[in-house]
Amino acid sequence: MLATAATLIESREIAPEVRHFVFEIPGVECLDFIPGQWVSLTAEVAGQPIKRAYSIASPPGGNRFELCLNRVQDGHLSPYLFDMRPGASIAMKGPYGVFVLRQPPRDSLMVAAGTGVAPFRSILKAALPAHGCPRFTLLFGVRHEDRILYREEFEQMARQWPQFRFWPTLSRPARDGPAAPAASSSTWRRRSPIGGTSTCISAGSRRW
Repeated sequence: MLATAATLIESREIAPEVRHFVFEIPGVECLDFIPGQWVSLTAEVAGQPIKRAYSIASPPGGNRFELCLNRVQDGHLSPYLFDMRPGASIAMKGPYGVFVLRQPPRDSLMVAAGTGVAPFRSILKAALPAHGCPRFTLLFGVRHEDRILYREEFEQMARQWPQFRFWPTLSRPARDGPAAPAASSSTWRRRSPIGGTSTCISAGSRRW
């Protein structure tokens, strides 16, 4: 477990009130973590230390890590993070957590909602290039189409890796747009290529 300061390299909006952050840990050659794990960030806000846990959204490699965060209007730390500028630092500890693929990996159905897609992005970017990678299906539930985070990335991954399927699902599609894909469990079982010995893992809000 590492306790240090992380420096913000960049942040960019990827959906309304959602930003992608890239942090770097100066003086550290490599941040050693397992895809799916999280880090703890701490900052002083209004004179009080505020600590929050955030899943890493990037695969291991070098001294950088990426996060995907939504701004919580009444939150204590997310507004602080959204106001950070490149070059600013924040206290960081980690990695922590056991939300990782079981070994050996098996065919898996990954169910994500909102920013809960972050650990799956880390897992998929690390696992798909590996030789003998099992089949993965990512069912990503959001309310509106502009909330499908990393859509182009996941679609490109699905084209590049035949063992990966990406199914975005809308709970509130535009009235003049196409209907949302069906998201019932029976539909998943009929369409999913994974079988009865597969693993199902989920992350994110239960309210799409």
